[in-house]
Amino acid sequence: MKYTAILLFLCLAGANIFAQNANLSHLERDFNRLDATFAERLTILEVVRDSGLTGIGDFYHNALGILLQRLPDVSTNADRHATEASARILAQGLGAERHTAAAPDLWRTVQAFDIALAHNDGLVMHDALTALGQVDGRDFIPHIAQLLTDLNTQAQRVSDAETRRRMQRAVIGAVSALEAFRDLAGFRPVFFVSIGPYDPAIQNMASIALPNIVDDPGDIITVIIRDPSIPPSVKYHAWRELLRSNAPGESRARVAAAALATSWTYATNNPVQQRDLRSMRVSAIDTIRALGVTDDSVYADLERTYRSNFVSATPDYDEIRRTLACLSASGSDLAVDLLLSFLRELHERRRAGPWGNRERQIFGWVISSLGATGTQSQEARFLLGMIERSNDYTGAEQAWARNALQMLGN
Repeated sequence: MKYTAILLFLCLAGANIFAQNANLSHLERDFNRLDATFAERLTILEVVRDSGLTGIGDFYHNALGILLQRLPDVSTNADRHATEASARILAQGLGAERHTAAAPDLWRTVQAFDIALAHNDGLVMHDALTALGQVDGRDFIPHIAQLLTDLNTQAQRVSDAETRRRMQRAVIGAVSALEAFRDLAGFRPVFFVSIGPYDPAIQNMASIALPNIVDDPGDIITVIIRDPSIPPSVKYHAWRELLRSNAPGESRARVAAAALATSWTYATNNPVQQRDLRSMRVSAIDTIRALGVTDDSVYADLERTYRSNFVSATPDYDEIRRTLACLSASGSDLAVDLLLSFLRELHERRRAGPWGNRERQIFGWVISSLGATGTQSQEARFLLGMIERSNDYTGAEQAWARNALQMLGN
């Protein structure tokens, strides 16, 4: 009777009481009572929540601890619904209070209300995960990252609409927490949410979160791109995510080298996958041209790009031009050596054949690219001089060599 009177009084005059910073010890005692029902505890929490009082993180934390202790006592659907509603109020309250000390109990709440149990709808899990980010529960970053990784794996197999809804609530909470932590460990699982089998709104939420988690995800994206078990579509998504990030130029160039190499080492006959690899390769070449070469292994992959297209029955002229432009922009000794090797081969072909429109077109691009390097190579000048004077070439072809010599300062 006394308990009921207190609750009635609070419901009628709660705002005034809390405005005067009322002591919550009496409510805490009532909440902690062994004989208190789950419905009675929920009523207390609703009154406290609706009061608008702040600075009560300790009250919420104590209440969550008691609620978790009493979970084995849940015996009816009414008890379960009251418990879930109470857990949500407490998680939201602790998050709003930024009550860091509650992080361990919030993680216990995530586990207690895991959607792996069919009767859990994911709402408590969502609120507890979100609160972990709000209270800066950094000790649980590995746990949340692993949880989201597991959810991403399970999502590939889920077809039931209700299970999907429950799962997505947990996913949203995990993404929210990992975004709040701004820790590198959160990038990979959130990336896979952004391209995962989720509703567009959730994919978009994850996509927005990624740049907030880490400025430079280069190392993680390199691992994704190089992983042979990951399909080209995901590799290409990862590459584009790097371009969208705040990664510095040196990091972008390093990942570009990995993207270029992988575009050739990943073997597939699937035309869609080949298209993704080609798109990644072209973009990587453009990035290397703009930012420079950070790894000399790039030159072997650029050479492969040129030669694979040159001998192809259906050459990709765009790839050839981008490759030559990349080598020209580099202007290094290795780049010049490659351009010279291409030009020597074309020179031999002009004399011995075959020599058609394809060879002539590429010949013009190679000469122009070599001239643009500004190289001081005597071999380059010698070979261009030979071409300029050779009767094997047309006047226009000789003029191309003359222009390149002028670009080199002759």
